[in-house]
Amino acid sequence: MVSALLGLGLLGLCYGASWSSPGEVLAALTGTERSVVILEWRLPRVLAGLVFGAALGVAGAIFQNLTRNPMGSPDVIGLDAGAYTGALVAITVLSGASAQLAVGSVLGGLVVAALIYVLSFDRGFSGLRLVVIGIAVNAMVTAINSWIVLRAELEVAIAAVGWSAGSLNGVGWPDLWIPFSVIAVLLILMAARAHAMHQASLGDAIAVTTGVGLDRLRLLMVLVGVGCTATVTAVAGPIAFIALAAPQIGRRLAGAAGVPLLPAALTGAVLLQGADLLAQMLLAPVALPVGVVSTAIGGCYLIWLLTKEVRRA
Repeated sequence: MVSALLGLGLLGLCYGASWSSPGEVLAALTGTERSVVILEWRLPRVLAGLVFGAALGVAGAIFQNLTRNPMGSPDVIGLDAGAYTGALVAITVLSGASAQLAVGSVLGGLVVAALIYVLSFDRGFSGLRLVVIGIAVNAMVTAINSWIVLRAELEVAIAAVGWSAGSLNGVGWPDLWIPFSVIAVLLILMAARAHAMHQASLGDAIAVTTGVGLDRLRLLMVLVGVGCTATVTAVAGPIAFIALAAPQIGRRLAGAAGVPLLPAALTGAVLLQGADLLAQMLLAPVALPVGVVSTAIGGCYLIWLLTKEVRRA
């Protein structure tokens, strides 16, 4: 997986309107030669694909562990849509500055997460109930998003719809320092509690017996999952299906019993980098939004996953 990630990263640095050789890329990265195209245009995009893909993969693993269901990812249960709602409010009501988008996305995701948690809590926590209510909330929030776009002025609506496709086009260094810092803090927090999360995935009784505080752990998992999803959404827009597919693919590649964080993060980074390269190549020189490609690929994965679940039932 690491080799695939390095290979895709190198390809991303070489590919563009004009090809650069691996030697030119290496010279630019080591400072031997100055290349604005590689260092200022392509490198931020490649790193954004890596970090944002890893963040989405971890967010998916968190919610799939929390719900104990492979369908329990942020984009399926409405957290992406909630973060998009917060960003839409920032775009249509406020000026849509970067800080407003970030705060709006985080608040939107947290409000939807709290709503789903409250509605699904009935004398105890049920992962299946959370997924079902999350899908319903996702449909309602998506309808609200459509209404906000329809009520907006034409130029704002066009910008909002374009942003909603999810894209890494035009991402530069000024857009990335704060999101990278936030994601790094969230991933370190979750890595420190990874062992407790895996114990909780074995069952509440085992987790309590081994001293895991389930309420605090679940609150931390929700905050980290929402934080990762909303941070990516604030910069690149909602990118669907990476969080859904990466944890299960990573689990199968690692041969693990649960849904571990590291394979999910690496798989998410590979999927988003690969999807972004495809988005650049399919209709070159026009670059598609990466969300279009990830949705097309993820739709096939979702059909396979649903078919498998139906057969198992």
